[in-house]
Amino acid sequence: MNRDPRILLQKGTLWEKIVTKTEESLKIGAQLPIPTAYEFIEDAGIRFFVRILSGLQQKDEDRLKRQESSSSGKTINPFLPYEKALYVADISDTHVALLNKFNVVENHLLIITRRFEDQETLLTLRDFEALWVCMAEYNALGFYNGGEAAGASQPHKHLQMAPLPLAPEGPVIPLEPFFEGAGSKGSTGTIPRLPFVHGFIRLEHNGIDSPIDAARNSFVLYGNMLKHVGLETPETEGTKRQSSPYCLLITREWMLLVPRSREFFNSISINSLGFAGALLVRNGEQMNILKKHGPMTALKSVALPS
Repeated sequence: MNRDPRILLQKGTLWEKIVTKTEESLKIGAQLPIPTAYEFIEDAGIRFFVRILSGLQQKDEDRLKRQESSSSGKTINPFLPYEKALYVADISDTHVALLNKFNVVENHLLIITRRFEDQETLLTLRDFEALWVCMAEYNALGFYNGGEAAGASQPHKHLQMAPLPLAPEGPVIPLEPFFEGAGSKGSTGTIPRLPFVHGFIRLEHNGIDSPIDAARNSFVLYGNMLKHVGLETPETEGTKRQSSPYCLLITREWMLLVPRSREFFNSISINSLGFAGALLVRNGEQMNILKKHGPMTALKSVALPS
């Protein structure tokens, strides 16, 4: 039983809820997975996991409808209200868990705020609490696309979780071999082999036993990381708009924060998963572009030069 009355998710239930809801939503067509194939591209000593997407028409049509509605003054927010068929669980009094409607990654979870908060506001302690309550349930990569230039597709604040491993073979997280020997617990540092501005920190505990304590600790470290890369830090109370776009990745062992300069490399959109070594391309042409220039070049071009 959760000690904090604000936490509503019953411990040990989230994964079963995700699996059950996925089965139900697929049967009724509420969730529309995007089929993919994949390849590995070796670059800079890393085997980058690259999915090639197909069947994006439905997602593109959905985005077009939202853009048309926005231009007519009627903004459509798919999270307010959210689609009940995609509802997984109440996490806390401030956040709920949903399935990703157009998922590429199986069992891809969205952690959204109950009330509208802009995706370009800095994360709050309550955001970290909701994330860590979910991270304690199963091994996953948590991530946040801080703004449109960081790959965010929705303006309503949402964190995301992808189950590990990210790829069917190799390291649990493709880029993780770069992290060996880098960073120290509780202190922001860098990964020498990454050719762009970033902050990296190893966590003092993994949050499984005490997600609320992990949230408090990582919220403080998040502020330190923002300061380390030259961005403004969050307020203790309330929300504050970010000073620049960034990507944030969190596991039970470490956090990585990367300021962003733009969303696209050539025509390829890159979000936080790219900085885990997992990228997505829409077609063979984009795959060839990535092979020609190399995934690390792509990441470097959408980040800030170190």
